[in-house]
Amino acid sequence: MGKTDSTDTTPATQSGAPPTPLAPAASQLTPDEMRGLAKRLRARADSVLFRDQPHQAADMRQAASLIEQFAALSAEILASAAVIDGLTRLLDVMGGA
Repeated sequence: MGKTDSTDTTPATQSGAPPTPLAPAASQLTPDEMRGLAKRLRARADSVLFRDQPHQAADMRQAASLIEQFAALSAEILASAAVIDGLTRLLDVMGGA
């Protein structure tokens, strides 16, 4: 095996190889799955486990908020892509584009 360069910032797949279009770095979460993750993070931050660690709990709440914002943005992008795909197909059927 080759030597690993500690300055390399390229994400690696589970096999250690850099990701390619055919082998993405990780599976993508749907917006609903992201919202579920955010809900679990927020519940953990609000649990008794973090009462003596307020800064860590605050970080978890902030992470949950960022994930929720990303989920909303992702849902908007997916909806826009569906509309654009529909318009492209309509133009193809009509002989345009």
